[in-house]
Amino acid sequence: MQAENVITTRTSSQRQKASPQCRCGNKTVYFRAYNGESLCAKCFNDSIFEKTKKAISKYDMLHYGDKVGIAVSGGKDSTSLLYVMSEVMKGHGSKLYALTIDEGIEGYRDESVQNAERLAEKLSVPILVCSYQDFFGFTLDEALEKRKDRQVKSTSCAVCGPLRRRSIDLAAEKLDVNVVATAHNLDDMLQTFYINLYSGDLERIKWLDPSFKQQGKNSEFKLRRIKPMFEIYEQELAFFAYQNNLPFQSESCPYMNEGIRTEIRNHLNALEARHPGIKYSTLKTVLGIATSLEIGDARKRITRCEKCGSVSTGPICSVCLTLDVVS
Repeated sequence: MQAENVITTRTSSQRQKASPQCRCGNKTVYFRAYNGESLCAKCFNDSIFEKTKKAISKYDMLHYGDKVGIAVSGGKDSTSLLYVMSEVMKGHGSKLYALTIDEGIEGYRDESVQNAERLAEKLSVPILVCSYQDFFGFTLDEALEKRKDRQVKSTSCAVCGPLRRRSIDLAAEKLDVNVVATAHNLDDMLQTFYINLYSGDLERIKWLDPSFKQQGKNSEFKLRRIKPMFEIYEQELAFFAYQNNLPFQSESCPYMNEGIRTEIRNHLNALEARHPGIKYSTLKTVLGIATSLEIGDARKRITRCEKCGSVSTGPICSVCLTLDVVS
């Protein structure tokens, strides 16, 4: 077997352990170093669908009659999520929509918006495209320029994050959906855990628990947020998108290296290359910590922002705090 023809997560000295044949007898195209599986194209595809369905079932993510909005950025993860969910939800009694947010990043976002629109059309899924310009009156590029002029030290992700979440909420309201599905993968979960760990934000670590249904139990929250692919490696979703000819963003966000997330991603990837499966075991630890954290009843702290009236955990919501910095 030519090892270079098989996508693998093992180091070069370990690749010979991959079998040339899948368990079904077909040629191996992907080797999962963390559990020793050699998979053909069909079995690999089937495994992604099964992992997604298992997470949905295990954590009760979908209910009959839900109206689900898939947040589609146009990257490999979100196009994979839209593709998988369009199949998973057939006959489920639920309605599926796509929503895309154009932050306004010159030379970057246009391609991903086009990808989202092309895939939604191909899958016959209604799509709504909204922008920061629509909701806030400025683009992300403009906001970050004002941040720079005012010598604010906040990273681009810290500025973009709250605005993006609010934009998704507003777009979901336009579509009248009650569930928003995001394409957070296993790597995203681990990176977010470490970011919150280093910043001492225990409450956000608690929110990583997929069974922590704060929003579902509190009538103040109209949306239920789900992450159906949170147990799937980022690399596997990239291969899934490539194998299924899904359109996805070819360039990385020009602002991605401002924060600590990229450093954490590189560190975890290096560990995984040397110790296959360490990401999975770390995810189990993260979920164990999140489920066991006792930080009081977060629902009792839900209030309304004094400026915009949106649901908030403090007197001023994160969006209004961000707008004070960049507007």
